[in-house]
Amino acid sequence: MTGWRLAHIFRHPIKAHGRQELSGVLLAAGRCLPHDRAWAVAHEAARLVAGWNPCMNFTRGAKTPALQAITAEFDEGTGQITLTHPSRAPVSFDPDSAEGQAAFLNWVAPLMAGGRAQPARLVSAGRGMTDTDYESVSLLNLSSLRALSQRAGRDLGLDRWRGNLWLDGLAPWEEFDLIGREISIGAARLAIRERIGRCRATMVDCATGRIDLDMLALLEQAYEHSDFGVYAVVTQPGPIRAGDKVEIVQ
Repeated sequence: MTGWRLAHIFRHPIKAHGRQELSGVLLAAGRCLPHDRAWAVAHEAARLVAGWNPCMNFTRGAKTPALQAITAEFDEGTGQITLTHPSRAPVSFDPDSAEGQAAFLNWVAPLMAGGRAQPARLVSAGRGMTDTDYESVSLLNLSSLRALSQRAGRDLGLDRWRGNLWLDGLAPWEEFDLIGREISIGAARLAIRERIGRCRATMVDCATGRIDLDMLALLEQAYEHSDFGVYAVVTQPGPIRAGDKVEIVQ
């Protein structure tokens, strides 16, 4: 028994364009969270191939900090996404319709940084467009966040990390020791694959969409790496809920 638990569940319906907290979700083997990164925003210079594409083809918070302040809600019943931002009125749209895509592009345009390739279209690939070329679930450790927040002298919050599952009860940075092992969360099992290397998106205060801290420098100075969290793959399907026990099983 570890005494660990699942504290928070998040998905990101449109890659880099908002987050949605969930109370529970059904995990499928080999897949990311349902409707996590189901769409991405290809920019006008994108060179897309069929299926998965690397993040350089999409607009994202590392290049346009204002995107980090977006929140999202995907309604699985209607297929509608609602986005909010502190400087924009909320918008609701069907991401798979021409009218919905036009509404989204019109809404997001004022948030885009000048001198960057501008958003051109919403795309989907029949799988989650995670930063990994395999469908991953990102696991993050609240104790590591507390330790890093203490180094920063402020509460860094959950949002800037764009994580899926936040675990509590581990020691700071103990998640790195799980690489190569399997854990259970509720009825599901996940194999921990690798560390998550971080980018400039983590420098942004998600309440304002403005850079407030050189996070990469802070990580390097404090820990001699720029990693935060780990990627996992679902090996056994099942429902998970916030509050579920988390245990090492292999």
